[in-house]
Amino acid sequence: MNEHEIESLAAELGKRLLAQQSRVAAAESCTGGLVAGAITSIAGSSDWFDRGFVTYSNSAKRELLDVDESVLRAYGAVSEPTAIAMAEGALKRSEAALTVAITGIAGPGGGTPEKPVGMVCFAWARKGGATISRTHYLSGNRADVRQASVAIALRGLIDAVESASAR
Repeated sequence: MNEHEIESLAAELGKRLLAQQSRVAAAESCTGGLVAGAITSIAGSSDWFDRGFVTYSNSAKRELLDVDESVLRAYGAVSEPTAIAMAEGALKRSEAALTVAITGIAGPGGGTPEKPVGMVCFAWARKGGATISRTHYLSGNRADVRQASVAIALRGLIDAVESASAR
């Protein structure tokens, strides 16, 4: 996955969101704002991108996205329950109809046998719809994991917009 492919995904997302007159928001941890950066690299994205939350620390997740301390204690910051809480918190704290959340271990350190480097949890939340979550185990160095995470997040948003338009 290269920058051109990510730009193409972001542009495709924008076209679909514009057609639905919807807006998106991103809640990011391990990607540190790269999803928001990919989206806002597209001219005119202010018509379909609402905001981004970079919540790297647990306190930021709690304060900005209302992630409950009990979720962080029970499952850890890198978990699908935390990604779900982040995505749903971003939905509540924005004017977006659709959100994505990403939390993971990009490396090179920080991994454990249960949560290895390259483990990244995603969640996509939609107003009036179910929240979907997935965990991916990505390979490569820190930059590779982060770039692959951006692509997965954008593809998931495109899929969510597509499934909403099929209703």
